[in-house]
Amino acid sequence: MSGELVTVFGGSGFIGRTLVQHLAKAGYRVRVAVRRPNNALFLKPLGELGQVQLAQANVRNQPSVEAAVKDADYVINLVSVLNERSRQTFENLHVKGSGLIAAACSQAGVKRLVQISSIGADEESDSKYARTKARGEKAVRENFPDATIIRPSVVFGPDDQFFNKFASIAKIFRMLPVICGKTKMQPVYVGDVADAIVSAIENNDAAGKIYEIGGPKIYEFRELLKLVNKYTEQNVPLITIPTQLAYIQAFFLGMLPNPLLTIDQVRLLQKDNIAGEGMPGLADLGVNATPAEAIIPNYLVQHRPTGQFKSVS
Repeated sequence: MSGELVTVFGGSGFIGRTLVQHLAKAGYRVRVAVRRPNNALFLKPLGELGQVQLAQANVRNQPSVEAAVKDADYVINLVSVLNERSRQTFENLHVKGSGLIAAACSQAGVKRLVQISSIGADEESDSKYARTKARGEKAVRENFPDATIIRPSVVFGPDDQFFNKFASIAKIFRMLPVICGKTKMQPVYVGDVADAIVSAIENNDAAGKIYEIGGPKIYEFRELLKLVNKYTEQNVPLITIPTQLAYIQAFFLGMLPNPLLTIDQVRLLQKDNIAGEGMPGLADLGVNATPAEAIIPNYLVQHRPTGQFKSVS
């Protein structure tokens, strides 16, 4: 182990699990800052004995944030939500929480802060998610000017909430709803995102830069749903949902504890989610993009009617 310490806020989430493993493999000591450490014990075996430690921290609580970054060489902020719930709001987490982390890093003398944002972050966006992501970037820069900001497109991998979600919808409802089917997306593999973050903390040239990272291929949303059909072998019909009807459905679905769709997500779906031309990307961080078709068949197999087995006629 190198002895250098990396604090990862939100390290028990989808991207965090892979990132912690990659950091441990690279020889870093990893402190995972989460609200409920007892629910993140599965992370400890990802490194050598004692290499991965858990710390209780809430990005809405300044003392806990300051304790989590104490003595850290590098800090990575992965905290994000797609749905607001109670005090876990876009404003509290994306903006205030990010600013609080950046301020604590500056005070603690952290070498490098990496802020994970999102392609489409824009203070003028119709989407509250996208607006607060942009304002979060601004809050980070105000408190830690040399922070590296990484904006991924849709992130996929075995535990993702994109391909797996639509595969589950197809299995339950025997159809796939197509909202804004021509919207362009550039899915990026979670392992590539983790490699990009590790590269960002090791590369001095990454300081102060914004990277927009996507996979090697751009798809229309409808094409991605066709991939779900293909690799799950469900062959359900793709039903086009007019945008206005989608807003009505999202209004009611958004009231559920774990909504399948919200009004804010419909707004996001109306904008392309691809890396901007001329923006630094994966290649600039030394990462080769992995095609979606090379990964998703391996985990979408669980959604097939017969699982990993072939049916017998």
